[in-house]
Amino acid sequence: QVQLVESGGGLVQPGGSLRLSCAASGSIFSINSMGWYRQAPGKQRELVASITSGGITDTSEGSTYYADSVKGRFAISRDKEKNTVYLQMNSLKPEDTAVYVCNVNAVPNKSTWWQEFDYWGQGTQVTVSS
Repeated sequence: QVQLVESGGGLVQPGGSLRLSCAASGSIFSINSMGWYRQAPGKQRELVASITSGGITDTSEGSTYYADSVKGRFAISRDKEKNTVYLQMNSLKPEDTAVYVCNVNAVPNKSTWWQEFDYWGQGTQVTVSS
């Protein structure tokens, strides 16, 4: 079983910054990707940013994806040793207000290396308002 613990949400004024964290723990053989989704009231869940595992070595970096609406303002990064993903959010706008949910695609067991699963955090509220 894989557990995700998120932190870093809150209330911030427009133009401000927040940093979200999501730590994965439990039975993890390998992680394929980590990312953040968000869902605002009355809107569909959307992928905000993601980062793949990259190569075999710990120092190699994977590829990143950003939604057009956050490009140039948000930055995703990952600490492979800690199995933690971060989302640095700058120049926040009221339209960024949503529940942000961490997603991890991982292989939990070496013996069944071909089986990968999506795991989800509980969500953290981000509110951008003056």
